[in-house]
Formats: sequence, structure tokens, C-alpha cells
Amino acid sequence: MKTPGPDHPITITPNPRRVRVIVGGKVVADTTSALALKEATYPVVNYIPREDADMSVLKPTAHSTHCPYKGDARYFSIEVDGKSIENAVWSYEDPFPAMTGITKYLAFYPNKVDKIEELSA
Repeated sequence: MKTPGPDHPITITPNPRRVRVIVGGKVVADTTSALALKEATYPVVNYIPREDADMSVLKPTAHSTHCPYKGDARYFSIEVDGKSIENAVWSYEDPFPAMTGITKYLAFYPNKVDKIEELSA
């Protein structure tokens, strides 16, 4: 486990905008409570509370990854209109102590969904 610091900063802040995720013309997540995670030089990732996502279209997969700063991520596929987009969503169920703010929030791969839009709240 590594701790974020000057050599690898990670910040989590509330996103003041409304965030919507669209797949196959269907809104699969819509929130005004997203958290914006900025990690080192990577693009900002919006983490969305599960209660603001359509969990009926998200199916857990066996895929997992490990981040030395955040912990182990589990993945979900998105199933919309008979199509499955494999491992399009990830979540940290039990992240390392410095990252507990994103516990069980969902993050969507921008290249696997039609659109992640940020609108005025």
C-alpha cells in the first residue's frame, strides 16, 4: 500500500456539476453528488454514488485490478438493449484508508460508454 503524497498526489473533491452517463441512448447514471478524483497527471475521474446509477444494467464480472494507492477494484459490465459492454465500470469496495471517500462509488470508462456529460447542476 502506498500513500498519496507530493510524488503522487490524489485529491477527491465534490463535483459541483450534474454528471450523466449515457449508453445506447439510455441514461445509466445521473447525479449531482459525483466525486472528482484527480490522480497525479491522469485525467479527472468522476465517481458516482450507486444510488444514482441504474444498478439493474450493471452486472458484476470476475475481473479485478489492483492500485497501490487505492486498493483492489472490482468491475461491472453494462447490459443495455441486448448488448454487453464488458468491464466498463469499476468500484473500490474496500479501498485503502486514504481513499475511503470513494468506497462503493462507481467510475465509468469514457471509451466504453457513449458519453459522460457534465451539466450545470
